[in-house]
Amino acid sequence: MSARARDSLGGRAAVVGIGATEFSKDSGRSELRLAVEAVRAALDDAGLAPGDVDGLVTFTMDTSPEITVAQACGMGELSFFSRVHYGGGAACATVQQAALAVAAGVAEVVVCYRAFNERSGRRFGAGVRHREPSAEGVALGWALPFGLLTPASWVAMAAQRYLHAHGLTPEAFGHVAVVDRKYAATNPAAWFHGRPITLADHAASRWIAEPLRLLDCCQETDGGQALVVTSLERARGLRRPPAVIAAAAQGSGRAQEQMTSFYRDDLTGLPEMGVVARQLWRTSGCGPADIDVGILYDHFTPFVLMQLEEFGFCGRGEAPDFVAAERLPLNTHGGQLGEAYLHGMNGVAEAVRQVRGTSVNQVPGASRVLVTAGTGVPTSGLVLAADG
Repeated sequence: MSARARDSLGGRAAVVGIGATEFSKDSGRSELRLAVEAVRAALDDAGLAPGDVDGLVTFTMDTSPEITVAQACGMGELSFFSRVHYGGGAACATVQQAALAVAAGVAEVVVCYRAFNERSGRRFGAGVRHREPSAEGVALGWALPFGLLTPASWVAMAAQRYLHAHGLTPEAFGHVAVVDRKYAATNPAAWFHGRPITLADHAASRWIAEPLRLLDCCQETDGGQALVVTSLERARGLRRPPAVIAAAAQGSGRAQEQMTSFYRDDLTGLPEMGVVARQLWRTSGCGPADIDVGILYDHFTPFVLMQLEEFGFCGRGEAPDFVAAERLPLNTHGGQLGEAYLHGMNGVAEAVRQVRGTSVNQVPGASRVLVTAGTGVPTSGLVLAADG
């Protein structure tokens, strides 16, 4: 267990702009164009120009290089550029990287972005098709020959153990799907706008990899999302109220693999998110009772339950009842199950809206929002807060 102390990053930077394309199943344009559209929209939201930007951060999986995005957007010189690994686990870490650069004086205005044609182009849910030999690919060699070829099949192993350990049925996962789709139904930007579901709908959806049903799995999306980060001092003079980065953290657990950490002593939790949770609580000075909204990465419903337990919102095995009782507003944009699958970046944008008070599903008085990135992989998280 990490014995690290509170870090000094909290409160030194803020998210000041958010921008996105529409969320679709066939964008009809390149991933670079999607990235540029999202970046320009985020800068406009912040009241900044491309020439103000001197830093860019994205995912290692993104196909639009920082220098190409800078050129296409009309930016000038860059003093900072960075990429974060591990798929969806990078979402909140892109903001952390931006905040670190700003706090250290390496850059003044940093844009984080992610853009892909994940439905009309490469579909991550299709699983492993071809991989160049690599050290990190060795772990997959213990799972693929036995038919565990897709993300759903990898998560199903942990999901089945969670149900067994706590004496639950797959209905436990349905509560997450129902809540996400409830919020998506009232969000005009969501793919599933106007289409809520019930527990009966969840139970009637087809098996994908037992005990996961179709409605336990996030959708596939074409689109782009961008966020603008600068110092809190500069943020206070810009167009929108700042969403202060009260804490940011990354985490990797013991015996960590990418989605296939099956050799841990216990498969019913997410140790990597436990690392993130401890650091977020230490740095922000907050605890579960202080959080007004939770934006929890929901590529698969079981991992939302495990995250709630890792963060201490409830005890082990108690998350299904916690969600069913709606004790904490969750994924008020509809999540990746209901709004769009943008590797978690759209969740960060929703957290900003909640802090600003501009969400279509606004939680009254929301001043502290917890955001998490992809689970089952090395991951990251944020606590965003209202200024003052």
